[in-house]
Amino acid sequence: MMPAVFIRFVIPRVLTAVAVILGVVCLVFVLLHLVPGDPVEVMLGESAQPADKESLRRALGLHRPLYVQFGRYLTDLVHFDLGTSLYSKRPISQVLLERLPATVELGIVSLLFAVLSAVPLGILAALKKHTAWDVGAMGVALVGVSIPNFWMGPMLIVVGALWLGWFPVSGRAGVSSLVLPALTLGTAMAAVLSRMIRSALLEVLTEDFIRTARSKGLSDWAVTVRHGLRNALLPVVTLMGLQLGALMSGAVITETVFSWPGIGSLVIEAIHRRDYPVVQATVLVISVAYVMINLLTDLVYAWIDPRIRLGARE
Repeated sequence: MMPAVFIRFVIPRVLTAVAVILGVVCLVFVLLHLVPGDPVEVMLGESAQPADKESLRRALGLHRPLYVQFGRYLTDLVHFDLGTSLYSKRPISQVLLERLPATVELGIVSLLFAVLSAVPLGILAALKKHTAWDVGAMGVALVGVSIPNFWMGPMLIVVGALWLGWFPVSGRAGVSSLVLPALTLGTAMAAVLSRMIRSALLEVLTEDFIRTARSKGLSDWAVTVRHGLRNALLPVVTLMGLQLGALMSGAVITETVFSWPGIGSLVIEAIHRRDYPVVQATVLVISVAYVMINLLTDLVYAWIDPRIRLGARE
């Protein structure tokens, strides 16, 4: 029975993920080559001789038709070859491996901040429904979800770095330099999660098993955490997976604001340099991470709630 459930539940989602990634690859390739600007001119300068430009264009394969370049790109991807940077002449996989740890570090710390602040806020708002605590907690969440990263980042720099002098303005130089970008990236996620936790808890706390737990003399906190929170995790896990994927895309703005040497800032640098292979590779990495996180969320969701797996049999 289990192999049949596996095939019906997991395989379609894996195929969908592959199709999405392939669609992103095609779309990014086409759009990048439609953007005005010549990478050869960026590399040689506008004053370079036409013969030199044409020679470099042929050496890079940019003189070939678009469909030929795309076919070669897909062939290289099948062999796990991301190509060579037009700007630095280095293998793109090597560049990505240098930048990826910084993005992963920022994402993990941002997620920890979001979870550690969202869970208490959501529980407090649910326990103190329609009180000043509830209004205050949800007010903080509303402010957090309303402020965009490109505004919050500079404001945190002004307050935390320039006024107070507690943290560096930019760069990656120790734990202190991680605080401001992690706050910027994790605040919106914390706001969304806290609202979802409150909503899910309020729905679960009206169930019969909660009344039974209260009738046994358990405190509100014990009932909420031990019984309510566990059963309210399903929508929270789904939202957390989606938000974790969104951290990757949000990192582009945050890393640019704080000059954080990760994948996000690499995308912006490559766009300015018209370094098409690097842009394609970085967008591909971000897309794969986003899709794989969503796929993992689906699997965790099915593991938590067996009804999802049983639905795959029908």
